[in-house]
Amino acid sequence: MSSEPYQSHLLIVEDDNGRRGVVLDGSEYAIGRDPACDICLDSLFVSRRHATLLRLPNGDGTFSYRIVDGDLEGRRSSNGFLINGYRLRTHNLQNEDEVVFGPQVRAIYYLCHRDAVVTVPSDEFDITLISPGMMGDADTTQRQRQPCNQAHSLQPQQARRSRLKLKRRRILG
Repeated sequence: MSSEPYQSHLLIVEDDNGRRGVVLDGSEYAIGRDPACDICLDSLFVSRRHATLLRLPNGDGTFSYRIVDGDLEGRRSSNGFLINGYRLRTHNLQNEDEVVFGPQVRAIYYLCHRDAVVTVPSDEFDITLISPGMMGDADTTQRQRQPCNQAHSLQPQQARRSRLKLKRRRILG
């Protein structure tokens, strides 16, 4: 049972209209002032077709994005852009790269990695018995209030219960 890597690509855009997030999952994005652009930037310092984002496959089944100045026909923008403070014509975006299109107009690229969640079909006869003494456990209540991204270690009592459940499965199954 193997899990495939999961990626989420996000572009946080700031312009004269404020801040907004754009989830990137397409193969190509036109960025510029033109309302026909996929990612429209509201600023007179931005060209009608300022930049293009291209999705590039990686060898491991994931992909990344490359930003190119101007359009794919070779027409460059009037002002170009800065990537992390450097004027570049093209750049393979990496997590937290900042793209400045002009004064007060920028975007920050985020790449989030995580392992895909693998679901296992449940066994029809897998029954877990819950002891009434386990209900309302204060430790469990505290754990539910903590953020989901924090790792929790099993308490010795919980580890013992887990081993008992495994023994029951072996005996009953």
